[in-house]
Amino acid sequence: MKTGADVPTMRTAPLRGAAFRRFVLANLISATGSAMAPLALAYSVIEQGGGTGALGLVLATNTVPTIAFLLAGGVLADRLSRSRILFLGNLLAAAAQGVLAAIVATGHATTAAIAVCGFASGTAVAFTVPAAQGAVAQIVPTEQLQQANALLRLPSNAIRVLGPVIGGLVVAAGGPSWALAWDALTFVAAALLLLGLRLDAPFTAGSALGDLRAGWTGFWSRTWLWTYTAAGTVLVAAWLAGFQLLGPVVAAERYGGARDWGLVQAAFAAGLLAGTLVCLRWRPYRLLAVAVVASSALFLPLTALGWGLPLPGVLLAALLAGVGLDVAIVAWTTAFQQHVPQAEMGRMSAFNSVGERLAIPLGYLITALAAHAWDNRTVLMACAGLIAAAAVLNLCVPDVYRVNRLTGNDQADTGK
Repeated sequence: MKTGADVPTMRTAPLRGAAFRRFVLANLISATGSAMAPLALAYSVIEQGGGTGALGLVLATNTVPTIAFLLAGGVLADRLSRSRILFLGNLLAAAAQGVLAAIVATGHATTAAIAVCGFASGTAVAFTVPAAQGAVAQIVPTEQLQQANALLRLPSNAIRVLGPVIGGLVVAAGGPSWALAWDALTFVAAALLLLGLRLDAPFTAGSALGDLRAGWTGFWSRTWLWTYTAAGTVLVAAWLAGFQLLGPVVAAERYGGARDWGLVQAAFAAGLLAGTLVCLRWRPYRLLAVAVVASSALFLPLTALGWGLPLPGVLLAALLAGVGLDVAIVAWTTAFQQHVPQAEMGRMSAFNSVGERLAIPLGYLITALAAHAWDNRTVLMACAGLIAAAAVLNLCVPDVYRVNRLTGNDQADTGK
């Protein structure tokens, strides 16, 4: 039986490893720039005379290459050193943001030039996302993975609360080029830290195309993995449509506009931070079932907005949704890392990420179409219903209850 003194040690055990401390520091530094970048990017487009259409084009050119190259990134993450991939990916992102900062500062920014930089940044994400998830599993023991994932998210969620505020002050005081330049510098620092991990390449055999086909076979053979991905695609699409797209509109119509919507977003961010703290203390056994149930909390703020609850009720719902989402992310990531073999982790992560990233344009498109037929309240309630239905259907999959916590002596399920 563990004593009270043992508990804090267990929560922070991954930090004893020098490689994990390096990984956390790299993510922390990079997060300080990434929290400011969206605001700076938006104002870069606005300052050169672009409107909603120009901003939409820039955001699309950032998202499309990520989806297009994710599978290639997953294959490489299972064939090459993940620390080297992370190094090169961060350098590419640094170059893209550095060039963007320079052209904005010198007044040479155009929508096309900003879009090209966004394309490069999106390409970098496609290669770093699959490599990062596998890298954590390489440097942290199996029994410490949940604590490691929570510790990684703790500083990122804290910066998520403060970053946009600081970014707004930086952009207001010196213009967007300063925030973009800082983002570029943080990518360089992260790249150098990640290169120092010197992770070995996972074992693979055969051609890259053969690896991709084998990866799809492995993905499809794991019912828990593809069903969670399918449910996640529906959930993300409904959440983005209801919260990110319709939320500000409803706030302007029924609440205090930007001020109250800022409070809702702050409550959600605070919930994410609280969810991380929960994960440092709570170690559930049924990891995947917990992830499914916790993620369903996202229906709460959509329902609150749809019902027109008073602002305190919406704030509480947003807070609970943030807690649920972060618990779901940590539980899911831990289950994935424990139940997918190292040699397949990059490809499995890529297939999972492709599904959820496709939800971004899907959610916005469906909302645009639905808005012509229904009022905002009906669309919000429909989105909430989709989130709840996706969770319930996912819980009907028997494999969900077989993906549970492993100890250091357990063997990961290969799905074969």
